[in-house]
Amino acid sequence: MGDIKNYQMLINGEWVDASDGGVFDSINPSTGDVWSQVPEATEGDVNRAVESAYSAFSEGPWSKLTPTERGKCLRKLGDLLAEQSENLGRTETVDTGKMLKETRWQAKYIAEFFHFFAGCADKVSGETLPIDKPDMFVFTKREPLGVIAAVVPWNSQLFLVAVKIGPALAAGNTVVLKASEHASAAMLEFGKLIEKAGIPPGVVNIVTGHGEPCGRALTSHPQVARVSFTGGPNAARHVLENVKRNFAEVSLELGGKSPFIVFDDANIESAVNASIAGIFGATGQSCVAGSRLYLHEDIADEFLEKMTTLARQIVIGDPLEDETQMGPLCTTGQLEKIQAEVEHAKSEGAKILAGGKQPDSRLGLFYEPTIVECPNQKLRIVDTELFGPVLCVQRFKTEDEVLALANDTEHGLAAGI
Repeated sequence: MGDIKNYQMLINGEWVDASDGGVFDSINPSTGDVWSQVPEATEGDVNRAVESAYSAFSEGPWSKLTPTERGKCLRKLGDLLAEQSENLGRTETVDTGKMLKETRWQAKYIAEFFHFFAGCADKVSGETLPIDKPDMFVFTKREPLGVIAAVVPWNSQLFLVAVKIGPALAAGNTVVLKASEHASAAMLEFGKLIEKAGIPPGVVNIVTGHGEPCGRALTSHPQVARVSFTGGPNAARHVLENVKRNFAEVSLELGGKSPFIVFDDANIESAVNASIAGIFGATGQSCVAGSRLYLHEDIADEFLEKMTTLARQIVIGDPLEDETQMGPLCTTGQLEKIQAEVEHAKSEGAKILAGGKQPDSRLGLFYEPTIVECPNQKLRIVDTELFGPVLCVQRFKTEDEVLALANDTEHGLAAGI
C-alpha cells in the first residue's frame, strides 16, 4: 500500500478539514486497499457551506456579475476540465474502479457541457402571456432560485456534477455539492479548478460525508431553494421528507432495471453486441444499464449461445490498463448484495448461463459477467436493481406479452428495442 492521500472540503473558497477532525477511508476497489481519507462533515460544516453559498448569491459577488461574465467563468472551467482530463479520470478510476479509458474520455467530454451552458448564461428565456385588460401592463422577470443542493452518487461523479451545476451556475444560482461517501475524490479534484476558472469564493462549495448528518443537514437546510438528487429510492425518501419542511423544489433521478427487447426479426449479431455493452459496460454500474433482456423464443437459443460466448471472453482486470474491458465493483456492499441475489435466484429456479461468481485469479471487488435465465417474472432478481454485471434473461412469444413484462416493474428511466 502506498501513501494515503488526505483530502479536504471546499467551503467559501477555502480547503478545510471537518470541524471535529472526522475522516473516513476511501478504498481502491481494484486492490481493496485504503488509498485516501476524506472529511466526515459535521452539521456545522454543512451549515457553513450553505451560508457561504447564500451570501455569495444574495450579497454578491456572483449575483453582481453579468450573465456574460458568468458565462466566461463557465467557459474557462470547461477549458480547465479538458486540460485536466487525465488527472481527473485517473483519480475517478482509482476511487471507483471505472475504466480509465472511460473516465478520461468522460472528463474531457463534460468540458463541452460547461461550454454549452456558458453560452446559455445570457440567453435565459421563456414566454410571457399577453393580457387584454386596458390600462394594465404585464412582464415576467426571470430570477435565479438561490442556493442549489446537488447530491451526486459515486458512479458518474464528474458527469453528474456537470449536469447539475452547469445550468445552475449559468442561471445565477450558487451551489453546495455533496459527494458520495463511497467515492468523493474526483469531485474534490474538480473543486481545485473552481478558483482557477475565476469563480468567486462561496459560489461552489463541496462537502463530503454520509447521509447522516451531512446529507440530512444539507437537504433540510432552510436556505436551500432546490435539491437535485441522484441516487437510490431509499435515500430519496429521506430527501423528500427533508425538503418538504422548507417547501424547497426537488428533482429526483433514481434507479433502474431497464428492459432490452429483441424480436425475432432483429440482426442477432448487432443485438448481442448491444446487449453486452448495455449491461457489462461500466461493470453494470449505471442506472440505465440494460439489466433485463427479453428474447423472442424463436431466436433465444442462438442469441444466448453467442452472448454467453462473448461474456466469457470479456477481459477483467486493472481499470487503469487499456486492455481491460471490465473493472471491479465499487463497494463491498455491492459485491455482497450481488452474490446473495444470484444465489437466491438459483434457489428460485434460475439458471446461471455465464459467470455467477468472483474470478478465481483476482483480488479486489471483481465479479464475473453474469447471465441468469429466469423461468418467470416473479423471481426477486428480475425487479431488484443490482448495480453490477448481472443480466436477467426471459423468453417471450408475443409483442403484447413482452410489453407487459417490460412494464411490470416499479422502475423507469430507460429501455431498448
